[in-house]
Amino acid sequence: MKGTIFLNLALVACLGLFLWWAQGSLDGYKIQILNLIAVNIILALSLNLIYGFTGMFSLGHAGFMAIGAYVCSILIMTPDQKMTLFILQEAYPWVQDSHAPFLVAVVAGGVVAALFGLVIGAPLLRLGDDYLGIATLGFAEIVRVIANNIPRVTNGALGFKGIPDHANLWWNYGWCLLTLYFVIRILGSNTGNVFKAIRDDETAAKAMGINVFRIKLLSFTIGAFFAGVGGALLASLLTTIDPKMFLFTLTFNVLMIVVTGGLGSITGSILAGIGITVVLEWLRFVENPVTIGEWTMPGIPGMRMVVFSLVLILVILFRREGIMGMREITWAGLAKLMKRGGA
Repeated sequence: MKGTIFLNLALVACLGLFLWWAQGSLDGYKIQILNLIAVNIILALSLNLIYGFTGMFSLGHAGFMAIGAYVCSILIMTPDQKMTLFILQEAYPWVQDSHAPFLVAVVAGGVVAALFGLVIGAPLLRLGDDYLGIATLGFAEIVRVIANNIPRVTNGALGFKGIPDHANLWWNYGWCLLTLYFVIRILGSNTGNVFKAIRDDETAAKAMGINVFRIKLLSFTIGAFFAGVGGALLASLLTTIDPKMFLFTLTFNVLMIVVTGGLGSITGSILAGIGITVVLEWLRFVENPVTIGEWTMPGIPGMRMVVFSLVLILVILFRREGIMGMREITWAGLAKLMKRGGA
């Protein structure tokens, strides 16, 4: 146990050294990709907790992200800044005058998203898998439409611009490590075992006396909290948000990471979060104009998502369990692998 703790601390220290090096050596574009990797891992872990470990098919992540993003943005922008932004209608006094440090704002974004998860989860989690997916998708769309139609809170279709860019490498990876630690701890506890029992056989879990609805609601609320945190960090990272940003494609991107990494695998979410974020950025070249001799094909916006969706279909067809399936990379597993290699 002590050896594992030491190795984990050493790994965190290596990550810290890498971030320190990256901040001083890499250009802004590469740093932005590193930041997006951290945020995407947070979002993937939160959705995997709901879908991969508890077995609830949820498509409402974009809604929770929107809630976290707007709450955080309202709190970290100064009153003077909000006065210049709200040009459609004047902001409510509680919106105009509210202000908080970045840490408090991110936590508040997660807490408000969790409260919404608790409120909507109470009726929706009584539905079956497919119906739950449709209902949560509807919730995300309702959040987006409401954000578009309450200009005194969200500035309507104009959204927020010039959001303070506090979400640097240290904040994003700090929250990423905190999310990872929390998810590992809860899944390693008796509660985590109950999550997996419900996923594997809900009827058997009920027969064992487990309050399935209460445990499902707990998982859904925790996932909503970290989705709100991810949305808050994303808003500060991009420095601009509007309702069009929180379409279903945002949930789809997170779902791609979870499915590709493996439903029920923390390691898979991390590996896929890194790989998919990098590949999606790399695939931007397919949206650029292509010139062959005298023939030029204009760029097609959104083409990279088409290409990546085809890749995802191939993954589902030929490796349905994803990169890791339900397996994890552990220090004990690596030690056994090294012993086999030495033998």
